[in-house]
Amino acid sequence: MRALEQFKKLEELFLQFSKKASVFSSLIDDTVEDMTDSVRCNSPEEIKSLRDTLSQFQTELVQMRSDFKQLGALDKQIKSYNVSKNPYTWFTLEALDDSWQDLQKLIKDREVELAKEVKRQEKNEELRKVFAQQANSLHSWMADTRTALIDTYGTLESQLQEVKTKSEEIAQKKDALRRIEELGAQAEEALIFDNKYTEHTMVSLAQQWDQLRQMVLRVQHNLEQQIQARNTVGVSEERLKDFTASFRHFDKDRNGKLEYQDFKSCLRSLGGYDLALAETGFSDPEFETILSEVDPNRTGYVSLEDYMSFVIAHETENVESNKEVEIAFQAITSGGDKPYVTKEELFQALSKEQAEYCIKLMKPYKAPDGTLVPGGLDYKEFAKTLF
Repeated sequence: MRALEQFKKLEELFLQFSKKASVFSSLIDDTVEDMTDSVRCNSPEEIKSLRDTLSQFQTELVQMRSDFKQLGALDKQIKSYNVSKNPYTWFTLEALDDSWQDLQKLIKDREVELAKEVKRQEKNEELRKVFAQQANSLHSWMADTRTALIDTYGTLESQLQEVKTKSEEIAQKKDALRRIEELGAQAEEALIFDNKYTEHTMVSLAQQWDQLRQMVLRVQHNLEQQIQARNTVGVSEERLKDFTASFRHFDKDRNGKLEYQDFKSCLRSLGGYDLALAETGFSDPEFETILSEVDPNRTGYVSLEDYMSFVIAHETENVESNKEVEIAFQAITSGGDKPYVTKEELFQALSKEQAEYCIKLMKPYKAPDGTLVPGGLDYKEFAKTLF
């Protein structure tokens, strides 16, 4: 009877040890798997998550240590029966002890690795902030400079000087771009592929800087073109300012470009263009002809430079026609050199209907000192209204 009770007791101890050993071994295996995951992180948030996981494991170690003590107690009881093998498991206390010791060493190593990764992430985070600060600053400066280039005011010469100054400033900002590129290279070397502090990259900033450099050259060329048109073909500076003001009005995005409908509305606002209303929806052959001239590749937009080239050329034609009309009126004045014409001279040189039309629209002529010339009509101002 006593032997049977001892057998039952031993059987119970075998089963208890087997179950606890299996659970304990599984916990060790799972923990080892987690503790051997790579600690190479991409953000402070990731390393924090790994440290939280380690802290949780360390808390669970207390319970595992208690479980291991229970296994030791069971093993001691089993061995008191002078038996050498548990028929229900291949786990032994000695093997479990080795795994237990290895796990504790692994956790300590994990602490060291995570501490190193924390330092690396702190350094990376600082690099992100420095890059972002300089990238955001340069982008803001370029945006302000782009706006300043579009919104230049004053005389053509003063605008040109301002643009040349901006051109020099843009060239000087190359050093700032170079520093950002160096920081970007450091970030790539540190395997930093994201930056929550900025949306800008060294590639995007380099592209924007290059676009800005090209823009200032275009604006400078545009102003030089306007000055040349004023000085050589007689397009007035006021008219040139009208061209620019109209373009700016329709350039809602301030990007120096007009989509076709905005370009069409811009031309209509200037007068002198017989274009259909934008809202009619019908084809407009004249406008299509204009587009073929200003945007032959059909990019979908018209740049400020192409716009100014077109309107200046159109205005030049008007100026030339205007001068021809002035010369014609001057020729019918007595002496052929007066700056005004009289009603009598108009009736002598033109048909009755033509003379009456001119007399109706011509304003009285004022001498340079501001006094009205009796009977004199201002044919120069009248010629301007025709074009």
